[in-house]
Amino acid sequence: MPPHDTPVLRVAGRPVGRYVTRPEIPARLSPRPYLHPVTTLAGTAVTELSPADHTHHLGVGVAVPDVEGSNFWGGRTYVRDQGPTELDNHGAQRHTAFQLRDPDGFVEELRWMASGAELLRERRTVAATELTGVAWALDFTFSLTNTTANALSIGSPATNGRPGAAYGGFFWRARKEQEPPQVFTVDREGEAAVHGTRADWVALAGGTWTLVFAGATEETRQDPWFVRAEEYPGVGSSLASQERLAILPGETVVRRIVTVVADGRLPRIEVAALVRKAVSQ
Repeated sequence: MPPHDTPVLRVAGRPVGRYVTRPEIPARLSPRPYLHPVTTLAGTAVTELSPADHTHHLGVGVAVPDVEGSNFWGGRTYVRDQGPTELDNHGAQRHTAFQLRDPDGFVEELRWMASGAELLRERRTVAATELTGVAWALDFTFSLTNTTANALSIGSPATNGRPGAAYGGFFWRARKEQEPPQVFTVDREGEAAVHGTRADWVALAGGTWTLVFAGATEETRQDPWFVRAEEYPGVGSSLASQERLAILPGETVVRRIVTVVADGRLPRIEVAALVRKAVSQ
């Protein structure tokens, strides 16, 4: 893979993330660009790539299990009244070009392809910003435009009959450790209490690191959080939680998530202050 196709994000001169634009992986994993490894400023990795428990989890990116029946998440497809099923319906996100590429971020154009046809065109904007000596922020915005002549809709296993499984959208597969990470919001604690709820931010705290995910627009904050800690550590923002998300021809859906990446296990008061600083920048 050409070096110019794998940008390295830097904060204060330090590498904190590697972005792979053209991964050579099986079609079953729904090939797509991803960030991995992502690290704290001290160098601790806080992402995983194709872990044994879910080989289709690819670091940080955008993954959607159902775009008008095509699987852009990877792995099996949840079929109503049938359950998880192996189908030959996997799509791929194709990197087209960088509109901008700097050490601290980039703007990228992508095409969402399935069965040889383009369903969506995406503009992805990613920026890395220093917050403190031990924390930085990953600002991730994606815009999905329906380029077909017909209405498209985005779904999830939840909208297809599996309660509690509304994954699809921005997703961060975090580092798995011996003990599950702590999960909390400003007023809730634990995976069961946080999963599926709306909150300005969600924190995942591992042994020596903390990740804090914040919806940075009003529309993004309306999407419930998909949270896993016990089975595996991961956080996503759900595009289709209870109903399918319709996108008319030419219409664009935009979401922005800002993630604080910090060394150490941070208390709520410090998390809240970092989120305010990260989202306001």
